[in-house]
Amino acid sequence: MIELRHIRYFVAASEQGSLRKAAMLLNIEESAVSRRIRDLEDRLGASLFHRHSGGVSLTVAGQRFIRRARIALQQIEDGISDVAAIGRSEDGIVKIGIFSSLASGFMFALLKTFAERYPQVAVELIEGNPEVHVAAIRQLQLDVALITGTGDWPGCETEQLWSEGVFAVLPTEHRFTEKQTLRWHDLSGERFIVSDAAPGPEIRDYLIQRLADLGRHPNIHPQYVGRDVLLSMVAIGRGLTVVSEAATGARFPGIAYRPIVDEVLPFSAIWSRKNDNPACRRFLSLARMLARTDRPAIRQAGAAMSPPALPSRSLDLSQ
Repeated sequence: MIELRHIRYFVAASEQGSLRKAAMLLNIEESAVSRRIRDLEDRLGASLFHRHSGGVSLTVAGQRFIRRARIALQQIEDGISDVAAIGRSEDGIVKIGIFSSLASGFMFALLKTFAERYPQVAVELIEGNPEVHVAAIRQLQLDVALITGTGDWPGCETEQLWSEGVFAVLPTEHRFTEKQTLRWHDLSGERFIVSDAAPGPEIRDYLIQRLADLGRHPNIHPQYVGRDVLLSMVAIGRGLTVVSEAATGARFPGIAYRPIVDEVLPFSAIWSRKNDNPACRRFLSLARMLARTDRPAIRQAGAAMSPPALPSRSLDLSQ
């Protein structure tokens, strides 16, 4: 079997025109170079060099072989560089499932910082609900998901990273815009609209839970539209909705955000313990580091948000 070192020694001797110079270049004994080239010639069944007192020169067979040998070595060296870069997370791809707005806040800061530190790593974002994301993680089709809640998912690693306040979204002319904060009893008689796409169904369940606790029948209407159109519908008075704190960084004409007192929404990272993607590990390490920083620093990185929420109770929309 021809070994990689046989090819390396052959190419070095060809380029140097001397076995002695090739040995010096490779930092090995000349006898080792001579012996390995002899082995290569024996395996190929053809002489590759004319040997003379001034050094070596390629035979016809050697001339034909050298071009392919150089290409083979270059491809192997490129492959080694690529794999090493992936191991250092200087290259590669990380696929991230998201469940919330990227307008501002922790997730915005996390993705922005990751892109700055690892510009060669491609980041692919996939929207969807937690169940779909977790299924993809178990099949190693997704590296990590950032979702609401703190529940355990069998076969997955889970770690809570940050929390956000919950905000009501109102038309600017709504009477509640005069208030700086809202409580659930303020909203119990309102009409709400939610998207049928993620995270709309989870928001609907969350509203039902909170409003039913007040003894009122929730007035909630699904809309077959995306988030942007949903906010436009709020602006024209079709109903109210709720969003997490990060979504308040998105400014739309005709709407106002007001925090709901005592409501906090935890966000967690979920990944598979079988995932060996170095870029994913770098992403999680950075997420943990940012999660340990002060919240004002995260807000500054993610753009200003107003007004602030008043957290005291955790919610889990994954239940």
